[in-house]
Amino acid sequence: MASFRKAYLLKQRIAGNMLKKNGVHGVGVGLRDPRHPKRGAAIIVYADALSTAASSKKKATSKRTTALPRYLKPRAGVPFRVVRSPRFCKRGGSGNGSKFTRRIRPVVAGYSVGTADSSGTVGLIVSSDPSGCSRLILSNNHVLVDNNTRRFSATLQPGGADGGTAAHDRIGQLERFTKLSQKRANYLDAATARPFRRSLLKPAYAVFGIVPGHVRTYKVGDQFKKVGRTTGVVTGQVESIHTDVQVDYGDYGNLGTITFKDQSVIRGKRPVSLEGDSGSVWLTRKGNLAAAVNFAGSENGMLSISYPIEWFMQVFGARVARPGSRGLQRAQRGKNGKYMCIRPLPAKLVKSLRPITAPSRPLRQRP
Repeated sequence: MASFRKAYLLKQRIAGNMLKKNGVHGVGVGLRDPRHPKRGAAIIVYADALSTAASSKKKATSKRTTALPRYLKPRAGVPFRVVRSPRFCKRGGSGNGSKFTRRIRPVVAGYSVGTADSSGTVGLIVSSDPSGCSRLILSNNHVLVDNNTRRFSATLQPGGADGGTAAHDRIGQLERFTKLSQKRANYLDAATARPFRRSLLKPAYAVFGIVPGHVRTYKVGDQFKKVGRTTGVVTGQVESIHTDVQVDYGDYGNLGTITFKDQSVIRGKRPVSLEGDSGSVWLTRKGNLAAAVNFAGSENGMLSISYPIEWFMQVFGARVARPGSRGLQRAQRGKNGKYMCIRPLPAKLVKSLRPITAPSRPLRQRP
């Protein structure tokens, strides 16, 4: 039986090469058999239906099943489990919406937000100053930023794909964001928007109410829930962690397909990550604690690609905003486990991911 430690160390060695293989979209760590967790860990390979057949010979005439490609054979006692999946792509855009596409004041998490061109989801209301006085919208770079650049970007609620206009629905502007890169590995797709006035935002989450804080860690098998602009109220289970993935950003910022490291893959029983769900935040099933930020998904929407919200809190120096006061919500320690749980980012990496501040313009109040 393979341990999570063995699986993680093997994944670190092989993921780079495996992601170069045709049809492979992600390589991570999960359970060998989700129905029987005691059977240990495995390398999880997310691939399209053709990838495992691409390296195989023509079907043998015998009754034996077609052999797996050589690169999917167990190594160092660690088995591989192939999860058939379409490619991964960002989830901000102009897809059909739900009731969460409407205008709402004050703004709460779960509703449409974006620029004049597209819509995503308000992930969470956070604060980044020590006193907790400020209120900010947490969402994705590709939801709140103008093509991955430092250009001034107005924030609309609802977003442009849902009929929002700068004349009537502008609530603020881009504050800070992490720049996405083609050349180096990415860890989070994140941005914050600052409102014209504090009262425009309410520290609450659609349907589920108050979010009392966030968890620093979670593990494979944990159950989550969230509200997204397109899919609405959904639930999911963490299928793999430490997962390196390739995500197609299309013509956004001329990025094309870029690599993210150590992401979480969360599976739903129905679509959980469709166009417009980008930025939505997964909560723990019990306690409503913020856990992970959705930014991409499989083309069929059944898989959510998310990063731990603790990473956002580390990089942006933020906490969940507290309703009715100026204090900040503290993080919950959650479960322990060096390899079977997600981990905070190392201090050196946090420093290298320092967010970019958007240009400052006088904030003129709008209706």
